[in-house]
Amino acid sequence: MSLKDSLRVMIVDDMGVSRGLLVQAIEEMGIWKNQAENDGRAALQKLIADPVHLVLSDYNMPGMDGLQLLQALRQNRSTARIGFILVTGNPTPDLVSKGKALGLNNIIKKPFTTATMKQCIESVVGRL
Repeated sequence: MSLKDSLRVMIVDDMGVSRGLLVQAIEEMGIWKNQAENDGRAALQKLIADPVHLVLSDYNMPGMDGLQLLQALRQNRSTARIGFILVTGNPTPDLVSKGKALGLNNIIKKPFTTATMKQCIESVVGRL
């Protein structure tokens, strides 16, 4: 069984179209074990109860943004080692710096292609 057959991914984005594009991209790669949440707090509760291997999270979300979700995951023993990729339309140097300080594994700029998303994911989890 290849990595993509066993890899479990959670997508977190408050915008339905963006969630759909992320799901489409990872399914085009053959990653079928995925779930999506539209809220950072709801995602955090699900991840604590049932951790995945990788989170793809939007940055700009109401309530709990992507960096707040990352920080909460890193502070919990059961979720501290989950791979985390931040998805944003504006990856400023300040945002990248804050993310790295919190343990961000990678960042990808919107819009993205399936090929660039695959490279981004592979840099975190290994070859798919």
